[in-house]
Amino acid sequence: MPSHRSNAYGTAIEYKMADKYSLDLQRASWRDAVDGDGRPVEIKAAMRETADGRPGTFKIYRQYHEKLRAHGGHYVLAVYRRRGTGVQVLATERRHASRLPLMTWHGGGDHRDTQQGKVTVSFVL
Repeated sequence: MPSHRSNAYGTAIEYKMADKYSLDLQRASWRDAVDGDGRPVEIKAAMRETADGRPGTFKIYRQYHEKLRAHGGHYVLAVYRRRGTGVQVLATERRHASRLPLMTWHGGGDHRDTQQGKVTVSFVL
Protein backbone atom coordinates (compact mmCIF):
# COMPACT_ATOMS: atom_id res chain seq x y z
CA MET A 1 0.00 0.00 0.00
CA PRO A 2 1.45 3.40 -0.88
CA SER A 3 2.52 5.43 2.13
CA HIS A 4 0.17 8.31 1.28
CA ARG A 5 -2.78 5.92 1.74
CA SER A 6 -1.38 4.70 5.06
CA ASN A 7 -0.99 8.29 6.17
CA ALA A 8 -4.59 9.09 5.20
CA TYR A 9 -5.84 6.04 7.11
CA GLY A 10 -3.73 6.99 10.14
CA THR A 11 -5.11 10.52 10.13
CA ALA A 12 -8.69 9.24 9.93
CA ILE A 13 -8.03 6.95 12.88
CA GLU A 14 -6.48 9.79 14.89
CA TYR A 15 -9.75 11.71 14.60
CA LYS A 16 -11.79 8.64 15.56
CA MET A 17 -9.60 7.94 18.59
CA ALA A 18 -9.61 11.59 19.67
CA ASP A 19 -13.40 11.40 19.74
CA LYS A 20 -13.57 8.00 21.45
CA TYR A 21 -11.06 8.85 24.19
CA SER A 22 -11.88 12.60 24.55
CA LEU A 23 -8.44 13.72 23.37
CA ASP A 24 -7.36 17.13 22.15
CA LEU A 25 -5.26 16.69 19.00
CA GLN A 26 -2.05 18.67 19.52
CA ARG A 27 0.55 17.14 17.24
CA ALA A 28 4.25 17.20 18.00
CA SER A 29 7.04 14.87 16.86
CA TRP A 30 6.59 12.61 19.90
CA ARG A 31 2.83 12.75 20.58
CA ASP A 32 -0.43 13.32 18.74
CA ALA A 33 -2.73 14.56 21.48
CA VAL A 34 -3.25 15.35 25.15
CA ASP A 35 -5.99 14.06 27.41
CA GLY A 36 -8.19 16.05 29.77
CA ASP A 37 -5.48 15.95 32.45
CA GLY A 38 -2.81 17.25 30.06
CA ARG A 39 -1.05 13.88 29.68
CA PRO A 40 0.53 13.29 26.28
CA VAL A 41 -0.97 10.58 24.08
CA GLU A 42 0.53 8.96 20.98
CA ILE A 43 -2.03 7.37 18.64
CA LYS A 44 -0.80 4.36 16.68
CA ALA A 45 -2.73 2.52 13.97
CA ALA A 46 -1.96 -0.80 12.31
CA MET A 47 -3.78 -2.93 9.78
CA ARG A 48 -4.98 -6.26 11.15
CA GLU A 49 -3.27 -8.02 8.26
CA THR A 50 -0.84 -6.74 5.66
CA ALA A 51 -1.39 -7.18 1.92
CA ASP A 52 0.83 -10.29 1.95
CA GLY A 53 -1.17 -11.88 4.78
CA ARG A 54 1.17 -11.20 7.70
CA PRO A 55 -0.12 -9.73 10.98
CA GLY A 56 0.17 -5.97 11.14
CA THR A 57 2.51 -4.14 13.52
CA PHE A 58 2.60 -0.83 15.34
CA LYS A 59 5.86 1.04 14.70
CA ILE A 60 7.29 2.56 17.85
CA TYR A 61 10.20 5.00 17.59
CA ARG A 62 12.61 4.75 20.51
CA GLN A 63 13.42 8.44 21.00
CA TYR A 64 9.73 9.40 21.02
CA HIS A 65 8.79 6.39 23.16
CA GLU A 66 11.32 7.37 25.82
CA LYS A 67 10.05 10.95 25.85
CA LEU A 68 6.44 9.76 26.12
CA ARG A 69 7.39 7.52 29.06
CA ALA A 70 9.31 10.32 30.78
CA HIS A 71 6.19 12.52 30.59
CA GLY A 72 3.86 9.80 31.93
CA GLY A 73 2.17 9.46 28.54
CA HIS A 74 -0.06 6.85 26.99
CA TYR A 75 -0.51 5.10 23.68
CA VAL A 76 -3.84 4.58 22.00
CA LEU A 77 -3.41 1.53 19.78
CA ALA A 78 -5.99 0.96 17.05
CA VAL A 79 -6.23 -2.09 14.80
CA TYR A 80 -8.11 -1.50 11.56
CA ARG A 81 -9.00 -2.91 8.19
CA ARG A 82 -9.67 -1.10 4.96
CA ARG A 83 -13.33 -0.81 4.12
CA GLY A 84 -14.40 0.86 0.87
CA THR A 85 -12.48 4.11 0.64
CA GLY A 86 -12.02 4.36 4.41
CA VAL A 87 -11.22 2.26 7.45
CA GLN A 88 -13.08 0.19 9.99
CA VAL A 89 -11.56 0.16 13.48
CA LEU A 90 -11.65 -3.40 14.82
CA ALA A 91 -10.13 -2.97 18.29
CA THR A 92 -8.53 -0.26 20.41
CA GLU A 93 -6.66 -0.06 23.66
CA ARG A 94 -5.27 2.79 25.71
CA ARG A 95 -2.12 1.81 27.56
CA HIS A 96 0.51 3.64 29.62
CA ALA A 97 3.76 3.94 27.66
CA SER A 98 5.58 1.90 30.33
CA ARG A 99 3.23 -1.05 29.70
CA LEU A 100 4.16 -1.96 26.13
CA PRO A 101 5.69 -5.38 25.60
CA LEU A 102 9.48 -5.65 25.55
CA MET A 103 10.75 -4.63 22.12
CA THR A 104 13.96 -5.23 20.25
CA TRP A 105 15.17 -1.91 18.89
CA HIS A 106 16.67 -1.90 15.40
CA GLY A 107 17.32 0.40 12.47
CA GLY A 108 14.49 1.54 10.28
CA GLY A 109 13.80 4.83 11.95
CA ASP A 110 16.66 6.56 10.14
CA HIS A 111 14.41 9.27 8.70
CA ARG A 112 13.54 10.15 12.31
CA ASP A 113 17.11 9.81 13.62
CA THR A 114 16.12 7.04 16.01
CA GLN A 115 15.67 3.29 16.29
CA GLN A 116 12.41 1.48 15.73
CA GLY A 117 10.59 -1.31 17.52
CA LYS A 118 7.44 -3.15 16.50
CA VAL A 119 4.45 -4.37 18.48
CA THR A 120 2.22 -6.92 16.79
CA VAL A 121 -1.52 -6.30 16.52
CA SER A 122 -2.20 -9.45 18.56
CA PHE A 123 -1.21 -7.34 21.58
CA VAL A 124 -4.50 -5.44 21.14
CA LEU A 125 -6.77 -8.08 19.56
